Amino acid sequence: MPVTDVTTDPQNLTMTLIADFAAPVARVWSALTDPRQLERFWGPPGWPATFTEFDRTVGGRARYHMTSPKGEFARGAWEFLEIDEPHGFAVLDSFVGEAGEPLDGFPSMRMTFTFEPTSDGTRMTNVSHFGSAEALEQVVAMGAVEGSTMAMNQLDAVLEGMREFAQGKGTVVELLDDTHVRITRLVEGPRDLVWRAHNDEALIRQWMLGPDGWEMTECVPAAAVGDHYRYTWAPVGDTPGEAFGFEGECLVIEAPRRAVTTERMQGTEGPTTVNDLTLYEEDGATLITLLIEYPDLATRDMILATGMADGMEASYARLEQAVLTA
Repeated sequence: MPVTDVTTDPQNLTMTLIADFAAPVARVWSALTDPRQLERFWGPPGWPATFTEFDRTVGGRARYHMTSPKGEFARGAWEFLEIDEPHGFAVLDSFVGEAGEPLDGFPSMRMTFTFEPTSDGTRMTNVSHFGSAEALEQVVAMGAVEGSTMAMNQLDAVLEGMREFAQGKGTVVELLDDTHVRITRLVEGPRDLVWRAHNDEALIRQWMLGPDGWEMTECVPAAAVGDHYRYTWAPVGDTPGEAFGFEGECLVIEAPRRAVTTERMQGTEGPTTVNDLTLYEEDGATLITLLIEYPDLATRDMILATGMADGMEASYARLEQAVLTA
């Protein structure tokens, strides 16, 4: 993982994060100062950022919001104080409301980024300067150490480029912690079409077919927040097995980038997972990322043991063959 150290210093009122990247200084600078690249890692898993304003000049302002899987918003703003391309920059980082106004009861902090060349690439040092010990304690209590670490540990995939990061690896499963799993798959095709393939009934029926020898008998996608979806599969002919299906509710939809849904087996009371789907396009390919939140470790391991990843790989391969290259 890129992040090698995060420390808090109550005497100097600072929090310092150090991360090492196998990329040149100019590449790391680009990722931290381009809003579209920032959106791919700024915010921990499950809380991706959307930048709605970005004026990278001294005195300029950037505004963003992070959206939870339940549709909750956390908003922030930067005021650019210093810019020394490509060696570093400084901003005043603030918690803000919907109109961009500073939030009462939440601190602002001076945040610096410096990028230094190393024998293997670049060392990034991120220092947040607080106005009081209480402000530092408040931000740490809100999970800043853990959140910053998880966010910056996502930067490798951005720096490497999606093809280098994911091409030829198939469906990759990462165990993030006891209740969170991240699944990634690179497919050849534009994001708009991949999004439609996940949301248009006619396209879904072409690739989300389940194992060989099964067919999709019911396909009711969710089109808006609050809608419920329902997918059912059944064996064909002599194929052994019994019909099964999933259902759930759409919690967040940001076409063509993100959709968050709940999921449970039909005809049961649970367990219920939260599935956070994001799509990013680069160089004609789309990286599908599915972050799954399980209720507990036992449920996570039980579901993974069903061969879910193999089934997903078969479906994604079918998506490329039947929809994206048709």
